[in-house]
Amino acid sequence: MERNTLVIGLLLAAVLVPMWYVAAHGEPPAEEIAIDESVTEHRPLEGVVDTPNKLSPSQVGVIVWVALFGLLALLAAVHQFMNRAVRPPEGAVTDGGTNRESGSLPWLSTDQRWVVEYHDASEAIEGLVAMGGLTVLSIVFAALLTGEYLTLARTQYFGLYAAGMFLSLALSTVAYYAWFMPHVEVAEIRGH
Repeated sequence: MERNTLVIGLLLAAVLVPMWYVAAHGEPPAEEIAIDESVTEHRPLEGVVDTPNKLSPSQVGVIVWVALFGLLALLAAVHQFMNRAVRPPEGAVTDGGTNRESGSLPWLSTDQRWVVEYHDASEAIEGLVAMGGLTVLSIVFAALLTGEYLTLARTQYFGLYAAGMFLSLALSTVAYYAWFMPHVEVAEIRGH
């Protein structure tokens, strides 16, 4: 494990452990209110994961911080994937912008700005499969979300379906960038 990763992990633990200790001594759990099972078979309180019925403000704060750190880690992983997974390795031969300087991208090359590195999009079949699969997945989640809204239960898996739809749309954007966008590095002279 790298030293920087260990330091970040220790800092996160130093912040989250005391917060969670305080949160654990929050308000007592509330009594669950359930639908009379003899009247209907809908179970809107059931879900994929057992969750508490009531959270104290300090518990909500800890959960929000953990979610934000998780989102930051996900963003870093996606950024690393986009820059390293489908791009040529460092030191690979590039055209140095020679065939892009004149004509096709004139706004990139001026007296103060020029193309340093250019890698054309890979347009690999894996990217097409990923884009197609993520498109189908977002359509499925959109249909499930609509179906959940139109049924009597209304909110049972509403958040799960919405999260799946938005996540699949975001990942399709990542896949498009990774496989179908060229990588261009531009140098520019700036006056202060």
